[in-house]
Amino acid sequence: MHIDAWLQTIPAVWICVLVAVVIGIESLGIPLPGEIVLVSAALLSAKGVVSPVWVGVCASTGAIVGDSIGYAIGRKGGRPMFDRLGRRFPKHFGPAHIAKAEHYFDKYGMWTVFFGRFIALLRILAGPLAGALHMPYWRFLVANVLGGIAWAGGTTAVIYYLGVVAEKWLKGFSWVGLGVAVLFGICTTWYVKRRAARAVAADEVPSSAV
Repeated sequence: MHIDAWLQTIPAVWICVLVAVVIGIESLGIPLPGEIVLVSAALLSAKGVVSPVWVGVCASTGAIVGDSIGYAIGRKGGRPMFDRLGRRFPKHFGPAHIAKAEHYFDKYGMWTVFFGRFIALLRILAGPLAGALHMPYWRFLVANVLGGIAWAGGTTAVIYYLGVVAEKWLKGFSWVGLGVAVLFGICTTWYVKRRAARAVAADEVPSSAV
C-alpha cells in the first residue's frame, strides 16, 4: 500500500504523532523515511485530513528533540561509536560518509546542523556527529531549533499550498497543461541536480588536492 493511502486510514491525531516519532527517530541517527512521511502528511493536510499547522509543529518538535537526543548519544559514544556503526551499517555510517560529514562540520560549523536538516545524509548524522565532535551545545541548539523549524515548517507549508493549488488546477485539467507541467518539473529537477553535482565536485577538489 502506498504510504499516502496508508496514512489516510489513520486518525488525524495519530498522523501528527507518527510524523513526530518517525522524524525524531530519524534524527537520532536511525535511517527512516522521515521526509517521505512529512511530505505525505502535508499532502493529507491539503486534502483537509489533518491540520497543516499541527503537522508542522509536530514535525519541528520531532526534529529538534530527536537531534538533541542524538547529540547526547554522540557526545557520550564519541568516535568509537561511529567506528562500530560503520562496520555494522557501512551503507549509512561508512568511513566515507563520516569523513564527508566531518568535512562539512570543519568547514561550516553550526551551519552544517542548520542546512544538514535539508540533506538526507546529514539529517541522520548531524546530531550524533555534532556531539561526538564536541560542538558547544548552545551553538548546536540554536542551529538545531532554527533548522528544524525551517525544514519541517517550510516543507509542510510548501507542500500544503502546492497540494491546494494542484487540486484546484486539476479540476480544469488539460493534457497540454499537464505536459507543460511535467516538462517543467523534469527540467527543474535536472537543473537542480546538475548544480548540486557541480557544487559537491567543487567542494571536494581542495580535499583531494591535499
